[in-house]
Formats: sequence, C-alpha cells, structure tokens
Amino acid sequence: MKNRFLSKNAFTPLVIKLPTLITTLFSLLLIFATLFFGEHITNNFHDIWQLMTGNADRYQSIVVWQWRASRLFAALIIGAALGVSGAVFQSLVRNPLGSPDITGFNVGAFTGVLISIALFGNLYWLSVFSAILGGLFSALLVYLFAYRNGHSGFRLIIVGIAISATLTAFNQWLSLTVSLETAMTAALWSAGSLNGMTWSRILPAALLISVFLICALLLNTRMKLLEMGDDTAAALGVSVNKSRLTLMFVGVSLTAVATAITGPIAFISLAAPQIARRLANNTNVSLGSSALVGAILLLLADFIAQHGWENSTLPVGLVTISLGGIYLVYLITREGKL
Repeated sequence: MKNRFLSKNAFTPLVIKLPTLITTLFSLLLIFATLFFGEHITNNFHDIWQLMTGNADRYQSIVVWQWRASRLFAALIIGAALGVSGAVFQSLVRNPLGSPDITGFNVGAFTGVLISIALFGNLYWLSVFSAILGGLFSALLVYLFAYRNGHSGFRLIIVGIAISATLTAFNQWLSLTVSLETAMTAALWSAGSLNGMTWSRILPAALLISVFLICALLLNTRMKLLEMGDDTAAALGVSVNKSRLTLMFVGVSLTAVATAITGPIAFISLAAPQIARRLANNTNVSLGSSALVGAILLLLADFIAQHGWENSTLPVGLVTISLGGIYLVYLITREGKL
C-alpha cells in the first residue's frame, strides 16, 4: 500500500509541470518563428546565427531587431495587459463571461479615442488618455446601472452588454458625422492591428502598462478575498467597495491603454484567464498565468495574421475576433450545462 501511494504521488510533479514545459517550449518556438520566419530573412541557419550574434548585414538586422522585435514585444506586453484585465474582471463578477470584451469597457475606450481623433486629430498620448477616460466612463455606467443593494455578476454582464451596444451605436454615428479622413483613420484603427509598431511607440506605453500590472499584482490578495464573497471579505478586514473600485480602475486602465495603442482586440481578455486556469488545473484565476497566456495568444494570433494568407497581412483584431466568436459559443454552451 505504501509503495503504491509513493508511486502514485511520484508522478504528480511531472503531471503538474508537463503543461508548463509544453507551454514554455511552444512560446520559445513561436518567438523564434516570429523573428526569423518569413520574407526578407534567409532560412539559412548560419545567417540566422549571424543575426542573433549581431554580425548580419544592416538590412536584415533592421528587419529583425527594429521592426519584428518591436512588434513581438508589443504583442507580448499588450497580450499580458489584456490577459490580466480579463482575469481581474472575471474574478470580480465571478463569471468566465465577465471580460472587458463582453462588458463593453474596450468599446468605451474606443469611444474615448474616437472623440479624441474627431476633436484633436490622431495625437498619440491624447488618444491614450482619452481611451482611459472612455473606459472608466463606461465602467462607471455599468457599475451604477447594475447596482441593486450590491452587485450581481450576471447583472453586471447584462448591463455591460447593453452599455456596449449603446456605445457601439454612438461610435457608428460619430464616424458618419466626422470628415472622411478622420473616419478612415478611425476605421483602420478600430480593426485592431500591430502594424507599424516601433520601439518609440511601444516603450512609453509598455512602461505605463507595467505600472498597472504591478498594481494588479499588489491587489491580488484583496481580489482573492473578494472571490469568497463580500461578507467574508469584509469580515477579514477588506474594504469591499474601495477594493472593487480600485481593481476596476486597474483593469479598465490596462484594457484602455492596450486599446489606445492597437485598437480594440477581442478574445484575449475573455479566453486567457480560463485557458490559464485549465492549464494550471486550478479553480481560481491567476494573474501571472493569465498574463503569460494572454501574451502567447496575442503573439500566436499576430503570427497567423502575418503568415496565414499569402501576400497579405491582416489586422490581428480580425483573427482574434474570429477565434473569439467560436470560443464564446463554446463558453456559453458550457456554462449552460453547469
């Protein structure tokens, strides 16, 4: 009996670590393919080694380290931001459908950017600030309209869908009233794309995202206590309303900054926390795992967008929303069976 017990438990660490090992190897392979696969780069391993050691010709070095590396870094940091944002909101509403995609916070961020472009033109930092304000405004509307002697996760989602539909209609009306040039700029931006990403554009935003990611990690303990219920959290000394509002601010800000940089990118914040939870075989949503899975998902979607169709590059938002539609149907069907 004792030997059988030891034999059974001897495999437990291997079972736990196997998904992590597979995910790590897949991530490294995907990063390598993103940097060195495709046009303008030779498939000769000697030349790839020259690129990695900094001894390649100037043109290929610019392609890899200025264009592709900045795009890769943008996919990783924005994917992490969306993954953590989704984990925060799914934890707050205690429902896997409670992501910024569904509750309309990214649509609110889009509204903020659209108003900024219409009034002041396409100014980078003003767009970022407007996206945060728009996301916070939509979150405030959802929070106020869903309040009935407390908050229900299901009610938050339903109200969020209604606010999202209203803001979408407003965005369409605004696009029809502005100049043709502004409307085209907004339309291209609304597709969600990593095209034209440079180090000078992503690094300042990455610094801001990093600040919000650190804030989310610092609030992780409060978030876990809130998952136990408001009464339990209050009994353990947590200021429920203050903590919930702070977490909402951090989650909305992560989504808003990501939206301001790339445009709306669906699916990542919805799927990353749930995929991370299943990989870790854990009932709780982990912020760190959600960040890693979100980064990998967006990098994979961008790789498909770049190389999935010959002689054309799609906006990554079109790829993620296609995958997200399929995943949403699966998730709703699965939740309906519970």
